Formats: sequence, C-alpha cells, structure tokens
Amino acid sequence: MVGIGHPINTIHAATNGKPKSYPSVSVIMSMRNSAPTVGAAVRSVIMQTLQDWELIVIDDGSSDQSSAIVEGFNDDRICLVREAQSAGLAARLNQAVALARGEFIARMDADDICFPERLSQQVARLRQEPQLDLIGCGALVFTSRGVVIGEMPAGLEHRDIVERPFAGFALPHPTWCGRSDWFRNNPYDARLRYAEDQDLLLRSFRHSRLGGLDQVLLGYRQDQLALRKLIPGRATFARSAWRNGMATGKVFPALLGISNHVVKGVADVATLALGFNRLMQSRRFKPVSPVVAETWRQLQEELDVLRSSTVRGAG
Repeated sequence: MVGIGHPINTIHAATNGKPKSYPSVSVIMSMRNSAPTVGAAVRSVIMQTLQDWELIVIDDGSSDQSSAIVEGFNDDRICLVREAQSAGLAARLNQAVALARGEFIARMDADDICFPERLSQQVARLRQEPQLDLIGCGALVFTSRGVVIGEMPAGLEHRDIVERPFAGFALPHPTWCGRSDWFRNNPYDARLRYAEDQDLLLRSFRHSRLGGLDQVLLGYRQDQLALRKLIPGRATFARSAWRNGMATGKVFPALLGISNHVVKGVADVATLALGFNRLMQSRRFKPVSPVVAETWRQLQEELDVLRSSTVRGAG
C-alpha cells in the first residue's frame, strides 16, 4: 500500500484466518486540509441505507487535522492512507481505485454530503442494467452557511450525455458510480490538476455506456465560483478537446467545442468581475423542489444528531 501512514482498516486483512468478504461498493475520496468538512462527509457514508461499503480516503498531504478526524470514526470499513506530499486529485483517485475491492466504485469529495439512498439507488441501477458502465445523479448545491443555491442535474441517457462531447458532459464528477473494471480500464490523467473528469469522459465515451438517475442524491458544497478554478478548468478541457479531435479526426467539432469554452470563459470573467457571483451560481442550476429541500433539511438534522453522538462517544 502506498502511503506513509496507517489505514484505519488494513484492506486485505483477514478475519478468523479467512479473507474478509468484498464490499458491494468502494467509495473513494481524496482530501487535502479538509478538517472543517470531512467529518460530515464520512458521517453521510455511515448513514447509507446500503451498508455493504468500504470508504477509501487518501490524505493528499494535509497539514491540518483531516486524518485525525477520519481516524476518530474507528470504523473498520474505512481505510485511510496518508501521503506527505500533494499529488493532486487525479493521481489520488487512481491510487484509491487500485486499492478498491468493491464490485462498484462511487466518487465523492471531502466536502460533499451523500443522501442516505445514494449508494443503494446507484448500485441497484447498475445491477439492473449491466450494459451501463458509469452513472451519475442530481446534486443539491449548498454553501457552508447552509444556503441552498440550486440543483445541478445529470444527463439521464447516454445519447444526451455524449451529444456534444467537445463542449462537455453533463455528469457531475462527485456523483459518479460505476463498475470497478471501468475505472481500472479508464484511469484519470494524473498530469491534470483541473477538468480531470471531463478529460476522462472525452477519452472513454466512445467505448463506454453512460447514464444518470433523475434523483438528487448528493449535496455539493460550493461557496462561490472562483476564476482561479473556472479558467484553468476550461483551458485544460480545451487542450484535451484538441488532442482528442486530432487523434480521432474530429478536428472541426473539437474547434467548435473549444470556441464554446472560450466564449463561456469570457462570460465568466465579465460576470464575476462585476460581482455577480451568486447570480451566476443561481443561473447555472435549476430550482430545488420542495420535496428535495425538505429531504435535505431532515438530512442535516440527522447528521447533527450523529455528530453529537459521535462527540459524546469520543468523550
């Protein structure tokens, strides 16, 4: 196992002399200085209705108490690997995929919140439709202060998700859940620090089958839009589009996609420079339904209760 620390659970440990059974799904997460949020993220996994999971957390060179918080859960389904230096999200996700034992792999970030039915719903869909390789779902976008911004939808059918590949794919990265073999056969480009998910889909969509659930099953934390991420992300994907277009003979569609990202990049700069951050956020997402809003409220209450009981138990 790569890493300088010790996992909470040694992944290939044995119980009573026999290998531990493989979980249905491996949740993979990379974190870096995520102490304010990782506790809630882990608790949302513990609260899943599908309990046959393992959580693989790679600490990407944190200098805060992130690892100590994860260790504090003392759950043998959680594997923590500490790394002294940062290698970036793409590299750490490849590392976590290599460690994963589950039939399926689900993504989330250290500041996300899974709805309780997330894993059960996504795993059930993948088992019902064996032709699917990877699926996503809708995500409720919220701020650290608890303000609900809107809903980030996912494409539902393969043909819709891949309709304009050089413009991007409507499949939010933290909502991904797919077959382990797909992740192993389609690794992230570890050189990329931005748009690693869109680059991966662009390289793999022609030999993959994608889908999505018409359900909100993840809370996605976004306090504000940041040009330091938006512009490099668009530039990275534009380079990926050009490379892919040259390699596949789709040069003209690639140029159209790149032009689309240039126009959107200019709009990003103008809008955020004028101070319209929250307006831009709201226009990127659709309104949250009353049912989803109520489910989110109840989930926050349940997470607070679990947090309180965990703190009392530690005391």
